[in-house]
Amino acid sequence: MAKQARFLEGNLFRHITVMSLTSSLGLMAIFAVDFIDMIFIAMLGKAELAAAIGYAGAILFFTSSFGIGMAIASGALVARALGSGDALLARRRATTALVYSIFFGALFAGAVWINLRPLASLVGASGLTLDLAVLYLSIIIPSLPLLVVGMVGGAILRAHGAARKAMLVTITGGVINAVLDPILIFGLDMELAGAAWASVAARVGIAVSAFLPILREHGGLTRPTPEALAKDFRPILMIAFPAILTQLATPVGQAYVTRAMAEFGEAAVAGMAIVGRMTPLAFGVLFALSGAVGPIIGQNSGAGKTDRVARAYRDALLFTAGITLLNSLILFLLREPIAALFDAQGITRELVFLFCGPLALAFFFNGMIFVSNAAFNNLGHPFQSTWINWGRHTLGTIPLVMIFAAWLGAPGVQIGQAAGGVFFGLAALWLANRVIRSGMAKPDPREPFFRQSRLFQMLYHRR
Repeated sequence: MAKQARFLEGNLFRHITVMSLTSSLGLMAIFAVDFIDMIFIAMLGKAELAAAIGYAGAILFFTSSFGIGMAIASGALVARALGSGDALLARRRATTALVYSIFFGALFAGAVWINLRPLASLVGASGLTLDLAVLYLSIIIPSLPLLVVGMVGGAILRAHGAARKAMLVTITGGVINAVLDPILIFGLDMELAGAAWASVAARVGIAVSAFLPILREHGGLTRPTPEALAKDFRPILMIAFPAILTQLATPVGQAYVTRAMAEFGEAAVAGMAIVGRMTPLAFGVLFALSGAVGPIIGQNSGAGKTDRVARAYRDALLFTAGITLLNSLILFLLREPIAALFDAQGITRELVFLFCGPLALAFFFNGMIFVSNAAFNNLGHPFQSTWINWGRHTLGTIPLVMIFAAWLGAPGVQIGQAAGGVFFGLAALWLANRVIRSGMAKPDPREPFFRQSRLFQMLYHRR
């Protein structure tokens, strides 16, 4: 048990730092390749190509939400089983999570693929840019089940405390993409299609490199029987469904922001696309933090160590503040070279400078939401993260973007989007502290999450 439940003792801040940094290295490998993709596309000198990637990015955000939700559910359930000392339950849930991920991922990808043109039009693409965005997406979308396997596999590895192996999953994809990008985009003169096929190859590598370590070194998998699938369906659904709903809020909000930015022309959309590629690269550590702190909270919650849960949450927020300050300073100092790298002019340059200035600091509040959502999902309150994320990307985005865009133009779109994060970051902080305090009574570690949630008590135990 000591080997599997490795977060029950030791320095929590160190656990958080190691897990976050190792996870982020893998994530940033992918984000760096996306960033380089944008540089390559900019080198082609066609504004409509950069704009097409901007529109496609909003839809890819939407499709990846399914994988993120399944990964959250898988990681939370496996970590909790390991924390309670039930390795067999952890193996079974890892297996059923992967089976459901592949099956439902294929259905989701098919539904999106047959509606690509309406979806791309919905976010504001038109004319040649619409055709290019649909071409790019039609190549990438069918590979969604492979990406989901990689995401779920990485979450299972992190639940076992294998942060380095989880990191290698995404690094593998990043290396494959980086090698194939220049070959396909320039060498074979495939331009946008080349970038798409390089991404597909990267997803194949991600799926394989996530699956093999689980099979060989971390408990392996069980045979997926109908009984096991039926038994685990509800626990997985009770976390995955609200987690997917939570993640869908981000692309919905982003789609509105993309459409709002489209009103100011393709140069503005190109600037937004550059910022969209820079954001995860600059703050990849914070994107990784929620996946890293989740297993730490889950294992300690499963073992009944709620005092360590509270300390883990606090330390994760301190870590978020430090990373935000450091990376915001670096972006500010490098704003001129970054703009020059993309040959950004006019409104495109203005948007890049705005992000590399005060708006980068505002990302701290998004980090607060990430950490709080990890706490909600691993403490049996997944719908709390759903309310926070949907509030942040609807009430905290749409009216503020409308107001600031009418006042300040294209920069106002970015400012309005960032302002909403402040309000809902503080709301997430307050709510997470309430959830943690309410969980100080020791839970039954073998009781499924959904039976401990208030939602379950309301629905199934009415008096």
